[in-house]
Amino acid sequence: MSARYRRRTAVAAVTGVAALLAVAGLSATATAAPAAKAVTVPRGLTISDGTRHVLVGGRSIDFGTVVRDLAWNPSGSKAAFVDGHGNLVVSDPDGSHRVTVAANPGNQTWSHPTWQVAAADRTNGIPAKNNIIFAAKIHGSTVLERVKATSDHGKPVKISLYSDDPEAGALPQTNNAWPNVGGSHGTAVYDNTRTGEVYIRDDYLRQQGGALAKGSEPALSPDEEEIVFVRSVGGHDHLFVDDLSAGTNAVKDVTPHATTDYTEPAWSPNGKTIAFRTPGGTYTVTRTGHGFGSPVKVSAHKGLPAYRG
Repeated sequence: MSARYRRRTAVAAVTGVAALLAVAGLSATATAAPAAKAVTVPRGLTISDGTRHVLVGGRSIDFGTVVRDLAWNPSGSKAAFVDGHGNLVVSDPDGSHRVTVAANPGNQTWSHPTWQVAAADRTNGIPAKNNIIFAAKIHGSTVLERVKATSDHGKPVKISLYSDDPEAGALPQTNNAWPNVGGSHGTAVYDNTRTGEVYIRDDYLRQQGGALAKGSEPALSPDEEEIVFVRSVGGHDHLFVDDLSAGTNAVKDVTPHATTDYTEPAWSPNGKTIAFRTPGGTYTVTRTGHGFGSPVKVSAHKGLPAYRG
């Protein structure tokens, strides 16, 4: 059963299916201000800043080419990124053995690749997936595209975006950005820059999806049960977590005392920690027995955080 369906079932039991698309509750979890003292960079955390150097476990690695929007496959054995020519590239963890999975045809801006990896389900006749989904800005319009991760100069195709709620109407086909895949079923989340909402895309038994909450820059947890995203509050960007297994009022501000912008969140492989970017460096916030704790600075390095396996 997909996370989307579990969420729908939970909400329907109380208020009906329509409540799913209306989830946008605000509730604060008491946390202290961010710690000022840097600590050891968490294992597996990487930071890319648009140069050829990537911070991996606190050590700078020269990938031999410009690295933008670095993302790792689930095992951490391969990296995907956009190079200085705007091409989609896959490499080993140290930047070696680079393969141009798809060459930018020109006059396009590609960004934020994410791996869609899922094992075959013979019972339901579902083939294995090993794709890279990314955002492509073409003639001013941004769409989500996909290419096989094993391609060599493959041709990306636009992915389908079908709604799971007939009453909600068709989903936006353009202005979609910041895709992120999590879990083992190929489920993805993304944002729409026109509507200002976060969407989910279920791609298992059949492709379906819909809007979840106001926000941007979403990331889906490894167990597909939660989404972290960015939402502006009082002039600063906060991090919110939406529990898909819960009913209404499932969206919580996990950084209610933010005094600067918290952006570009990423889940750790065990789903307990969220890494994110601030103007002053990279921070993490970790789950406790009562929600999430206080943000902790783990690196003065500023860039896009991602976890390797």
